[in-house]
Amino acid sequence: MRVLRAKLYEREVEERNAKASEIAAEKKDIAWGSQIRSYVLHPYRMVKDHRTGHEVGNADGVLDGDLDGFIEAWLLGKRAPDKT
Repeated sequence: MRVLRAKLYEREVEERNAKASEIAAEKKDIAWGSQIRSYVLHPYRMVKDHRTGHEVGNADGVLDGDLDGFIEAWLLGKRAPDKT
């Protein structure tokens, strides 16, 4: 019984490690130039989402939490089929 329990435990650990490494493979590097969004506040005001290409000229609204346009653009882009 102990051998069976040990083998089941090892199998569970292997499955969890495989799932964790799969999730880690999806992460992007945290480096200069890998940001999701750019905020330009001078000389003109603009916010651009690099994942979707969505741009807004109301930087103050975005900084105050008006992210609906970005969320909608991301959801619509996720729904569209991949072109690769």
